[in-house]
This record gives sequence, C-alpha cells and structure tokens, in this order.
Amino acid sequence: MNDAELDRPTVIAELTRLFHDYERALMANDAAALIGFFWHDARLTRYGIAERQLGIAEMIAFRRSTPAPDFTRRLENLRISAFGEDCGVAQVEFVRSDTALRGYQSQTWVRLGGQWKIVAAHVSMIPPPA
Repeated sequence: MNDAELDRPTVIAELTRLFHDYERALMANDAAALIGFFWHDARLTRYGIAERQLGIAEMIAFRRSTPAPDFTRRLENLRISAFGEDCGVAQVEFVRSDTALRGYQSQTWVRLGGQWKIVAAHVSMIPPPA
C-alpha cells in the first residue's frame, strides 16, 4: 500500500461520522443500532471491560441484555486511520463520570458489501498514566 492510499479524507470523514453515530447509540443504549454496526458473522470478536463476545450471536445477546449507562463519557484523543477505501481503525480514550479509571476503546472497521462494519473491537479501563 502506498502513502496515497493512507488516510484518504473521504474515508476518514466516513469513519469519523460512523464512530460518532456509534457513540450516540452507545450512550442511548440503542441495542438495535449498536448491533447494526457490527459484522454479522461468527468471526466477529469484541473484548469488553468485563466480558467478551465471540461471534455475532454473543454480541446480540450481550447488547440486548446490557442496561442503559448510568454515567456520562468524555472522549479524548480520537485517532482514526484509513488503509485504502475499505479498512480503518478508530481508537479513543474516554473518561467516565462514575470511575477514576481511564478507558481505551478500539474498533476495526471494514467495508463489506458496500457497508462499513466493525469486525473487531476492544474496550478496557485501567488507572490513568502517572
């Protein structure tokens, strides 16, 4: 891949919009919207703060059973990288109103059948750096 294929502005704009759409759905606990962002495949992987989902069936069950958040989140240091027209990564740090821990989230997005889907995701929370 050459440098001209990296971080194309149109792809960055698409992924940035999708990332913020996902964040709004997350904070609204819109399970249907959240499920729709993910790749509907048994190979989907999501590692959460205290759980993991291997495959879309586990993701659907998790999202449908997750209560609405009782906290707010502030996003910091959002980084979105694009690799050609059909692959990108979103990474962000977050601060929640209910804990002193710092959160880290990553999403790997791939355009499949003309639609962007999250194919892998990771969320963790650890003490903030000194």
